[in-house]
Parts: sequence; C-alpha cells; structure tokens
Amino acid sequence: MAEKNTLLLRIITPDRLFYEGQAEMVEFNTTEGEIGVLPGHIPLTVILKPGILSIYEPEEEKRAALHAGFAEILQDRVTILAEIVEWPYEIDQERANAAKERAEERLRSRTPETDIARAETALLRAVARIELLK
Repeated sequence: MAEKNTLLLRIITPDRLFYEGQAEMVEFNTTEGEIGVLPGHIPLTVILKPGILSIYEPEEEKRAALHAGFAEILQDRVTILAEIVEWPYEIDQERANAAKERAEERLRSRTPETDIARAETALLRAVARIELLK
C-alpha cells in the first residue's frame, strides 16, 4: 500500500517490467508538454513524447530515457506503458551521437521522400539519450 506522500509507479515495456516502486514525484514529457505528477493528481491519460523520465524516490532520484508510450495517472499510482525506456548504463554514447547526426542530416537534406515526423522523433530520442548521459 502506498504511503500518503508517495504513489506507486509502474513502467512496463514489451520486454520487461522496467520499474516498480514508490515515488514522491514523477516527471516526463507528453505531447502537450512536460508534466510532474505528485500523489493526489487528478486522473489523466497522456501520450508520451521522447525525453528524460525523472523518478523521485524517498531516498534518491533516478533518471531514464523514455521514448514513447502512454501514461495512466491516478491519485495513488502512475502506470507507464512504454515502447522503450533505458537506464543510463544501457545507453551507448557513440551510437546515440551517431543517431543524432543521422537524424539531423535527414532533416537538413529533406527530399519529398523524407519522413519528417520520423526523423524528428529519432532526433528527440537521440537527444534524450545524450542528455541523460551528461
């Protein structure tokens, strides 16, 4: 049972239960902007956007790169169904830098065949990975 000043956070990907525990606050990006969730938040369902996920546990802060998915927010819990979530130690810096460069190049040299939305999403994912490693 969650304490009054914490909420239960569950983060699930197709491959694993990424995280389950008590948090005082959770922050992440949505298609509508960045959101911070505290216990007692109004019920809400949001679409996630690539960025940094911050988990504020009673004793420490954890950060991960969150790439896409949905979040169900209730007063006493948050459930995130994510496409991909990565802890810093799971990220390859060189690969993230290369992905960023590829995405930037696709956006610079647009052709009628360029999928702009896909390139922008790839850039956001790469930037989230790189930012997390700083």
